[in-house]
Amino acid sequence: MTSTPDAFRIREAVAYFDASTDLEEAIDELLSSGFDRAEISLLATERAVEDQLGHRYHKVAELEDDPAVPRAIYIPREAIGEAQGALVATPLYLAAMTAIGGIVASGGSLLAVIVGAAVAGGAGRALGAGVARLVGDRHAENLQNQLEHGGLLLWVRTWDSGDEQRAVDILTKHSGHDVHVHGSPQN
Repeated sequence: MTSTPDAFRIREAVAYFDASTDLEEAIDELLSSGFDRAEISLLATERAVEDQLGHRYHKVAELEDDPAVPRAIYIPREAIGEAQGALVATPLYLAAMTAIGGIVASGGSLLAVIVGAAVAGGAGRALGAGVARLVGDRHAENLQNQLEHGGLLLWVRTWDSGDEQRAVDILTKHSGHDVHVHGSPQN
């Protein structure tokens, strides 16, 4: 294992949370306090961690200070809802438009166009709803898995001592556990 010169090590505030609401409130305050979304990361899925590290973990606290741990970007709950909406709407729209195009091209009546669009749209909606449910279920399953392993891990990239203190204060305020900064001192 090679060591990284101190000047190139990343400094981060880190904490884990017992509840997704506390995590989300901490992230909201970090964002409103000047941290960029790109400076905030969460623990990747259990499978990604196992694949990257080559072993299972028992507690998320074991992973807090390991720079090799795979991470995920933070996706707000609203964005997941928007993605689910798009996953429902897109197949619905495509199926209905395809049906309309086929019926019009074959010289079908207006009633046939309406019925065909409704039937195809319903099938598209069912497909989209199934995919959307899968996206939401995967996200919920990942959160639940991390909670079962001790909490939801959050890292915040800091650039100076002011960032470090602000991040630590916010993570602590929102019930973060084992809140600390790791990495080498800034030069």
